[in-house]
Amino acid sequence: MSFRMAFGGHSLTATLFDNPSARELMKMLPLDLTIEDYSTNEKIAYLPRKLTQVTDTPFDNARPGDIAYYAPWGNLVFYYDSYRYSKGLIRLGRFDDGFEPLFTRGEFSLRIERA
Repeated sequence: MSFRMAFGGHSLTATLFDNPSARELMKMLPLDLTIEDYSTNEKIAYLPRKLTQVTDTPFDNARPGDIAYYAPWGNLVFYYDSYRYSKGLIRLGRFDDGFEPLFTRGEFSLRIERA
């Protein structure tokens, strides 16, 4: 399962894992959202509704380029720097060919669609 996302003149592609949360997200596409900075290592975008197919499985191999869903807030998380697992974080997939556009600071319109 792959998607393409575009914001601020940038385009990225990602491959999602085959898990219930990722499959549910794919069924919601295409989406027009807002992407914004959060903390110093990630960008986030709130979905129009929370995902219902969530399984919180701890992991210890977190790395930049991961895409996740944070169940308590109902938002997608796009990591561009180090992070660690926290309760409620469901990893959905990874960016295919880099994630450098995520370093662009600011708030942008975001389009996510099937690749």
